[in-house]
Amino acid sequence: MPAEIFGPGYEFLPKAEILRFLEIESIARVLVNFGVRKLRITGGEPLLRKDLPVLIEMLTRIEGVEDIAMTTNAVLLARHAEALKKSGLERVTVSLDALDADVFGQMNGVGAKPDKVIAGIDQALAVGLGVKVNAVIKKGVNENQIIPLVKFAQSRKLPIRFIEYMDTGNTNQWKLDEVMSSETIRELLSKEMNLVKLPPTQVGETAIRYGVKEDTGFEVGFISSVTKPFCADCNRMRLSANGLLYGCLFSADGLNVKDTLREGSEEELKKMIEAFWRRREDRYSVLRASGVAQEKPEMSYIGG
Repeated sequence: MPAEIFGPGYEFLPKAEILRFLEIESIARVLVNFGVRKLRITGGEPLLRKDLPVLIEMLTRIEGVEDIAMTTNAVLLARHAEALKKSGLERVTVSLDALDADVFGQMNGVGAKPDKVIAGIDQALAVGLGVKVNAVIKKGVNENQIIPLVKFAQSRKLPIRFIEYMDTGNTNQWKLDEVMSSETIRELLSKEMNLVKLPPTQVGETAIRYGVKEDTGFEVGFISSVTKPFCADCNRMRLSANGLLYGCLFSADGLNVKDTLREGSEEELKKMIEAFWRRREDRYSVLRASGVAQEKPEMSYIGG
């Protein structure tokens, strides 16, 4: 979230436009009836939402939910980790693009330092939360952090995912020549460790995972949405804070479920979502690879 865009004068959503916890629970219940078993709380930054543990506890009570996770920048995680664990949260995925303070500041765009993120990771581990690290690699900025990040993850026995730098939104002024491919990162790591490819654990898994021959407890993965799009296998749906459902991280238009829920019933909502999913044709990453430009939302809006 660049400071020049999201500074003190930025106009955020009015409170009335934001989904209430009961509304999120209702939408989640409908999705679970369609077979959804895993729920992930994302952002923006989810820990900015007041009383987030209350929402998580509500979601855990939905029959059929098997797993609840959260993606966070972890700046506030140390403060909230224990309450999140008690509410029923099982895992957190933490964004950590660098260990070097200056490089970390360049990557986040606001000059933030990694100390609070690392403290959040350690506190999450201390209270029993599962932790996974995500690192976006941007050529010319933080490729020198790849090996340090791997060593950091190994020292804490954390899985780590390297994500190709993506054109999420428009404010990051993305350029293809700034992308460091997953294959390049994998080749770099192969010089340091004996990587062994692991089989996928589920349909629609976004990461290609590797273990290390000498360290069976460590895992590194690669998410290659730029160089190897996986749109055909995508089975995810995203709900924005203001009540729009998206069939793709890069969708410009979402399905307004908030108004239907506030004016109608869960049964109407169910029919609406079913029709939306059946006609879904999202394949942004495939179209991007063929040179087709599309409008897309900011990552800070739709989340990860």
